[in-house]
Parts: sequence; structure tokens; C-alpha cells
Amino acid sequence: MIVVASWLFYRYFAPKTWREWASAGVVQAFIIALYAEMYGFPLTIYLLARFFGLDRYNLNANLWSSLIGMGETGMLISMLLGYALLFVGIGIFIQGWRELYRAQRDNRLATEDGLYGLVRHPQYTGLFIGLFGEGVVHWPTLFSVGLFPVIVLTYSWLARSEEKKMLQQFGEEYHAYQRRVPMFIPRPGQWRQLVKRSSGENS
Repeated sequence: MIVVASWLFYRYFAPKTWREWASAGVVQAFIIALYAEMYGFPLTIYLLARFFGLDRYNLNANLWSSLIGMGETGMLISMLLGYALLFVGIGIFIQGWRELYRAQRDNRLATEDGLYGLVRHPQYTGLFIGLFGEGVVHWPTLFSVGLFPVIVLTYSWLARSEEKKMLQQFGEEYHAYQRRVPMFIPRPGQWRQLVKRSSGENS
């Protein structure tokens, strides 16, 4: 799972600059920490049971269901919700990559059509949603929960760096786009539209 998830991430993200590689390295650490615990040694639950007195009969479930005592039922709920967020995030990530590829091929800004009409960095939005679903909702660990805000901060920093280059290249056109469209989070009422456009629908 670590190899498959990492290959898919690097396949679509394809980091080039050192900032992109640094950001990708944080995601790589997240993936390793997540799946090493999910399919290997459950370090998080072990530490909580050992040092914080979490001594219950349902420790075979995930962290959230163990903490609130819901056992396998809680595990099933968090798994379904986590996978739903993961697949939505993957869809947004891939569609954003396609739109950006077409814009770069045509030497134009991806600003109005599709996902870029709702957020300026849909690939990062999709990445955040997918990682939150898999590493915080479905199978939270001390490392994945701790790394998630670090990933958000790292990619926020990267996005600002990328936007400086876009301003140098496109000037006022991109500055006007910045004023119209939020960076990562769609405006209220546009979340459903974001999910629909992630499947290629522009309406």
C-alpha cells in the first residue's frame, strides 16, 4: 500500500523544484506512518493503552471508535466516511491535474472553467481532503493526525510561492483572478459544485 499510494502521488504531482520535493517528502512520511500502522504494528493504540489507561475490549478497532467505545460499528462508520472523502479528494486532485495540463499546453491560465473557477489550487484541495479522509477519519494515528496540519501549512507556503511566479508571468490578469477565487476552500454553497466538477461536469 505504501508503494502504490506513493507511486500514484508522485505520478500526478511530479515535483520539480526543491520546495515541491520538500512538500512531497512530508506527504511521503504521512503515507508511510499511516499504512505502517494500518497494516502493521498499531503503535498509536498500543501507546494510548499502555500509558493512558485505554484498557478496553475493542482495541482491534481504530483510534476514534476505541476512544468513544463504539468498537467495530464505529470502525465501519469511520471507514466508510474516510473512504468517501478519500475518493472525492482523489477525483478533485486528478481533475485539477488534467485542467492544469490543458492550460499549460495551450499557454493560458486555468482560471474560469472547471475546478479552477472555484478554487485557485484544486490539486492541493483534493490532496487535503483525501489525506484527511484516510489519515484522520478512517485510520488516525499519532503521526498522521500530527502531520496533517504540517502538510496543510507546507502546501500553503508552496502555493504562495507558486502564485508569486504566476503574478510575474501574467500580472494583473492573475491578480484579478486572486481577488475573485479563494485559494483552497470554495465559497459557501460551492462545495457540491466542486465535487460535481471533479467528475468533469462544468455546471
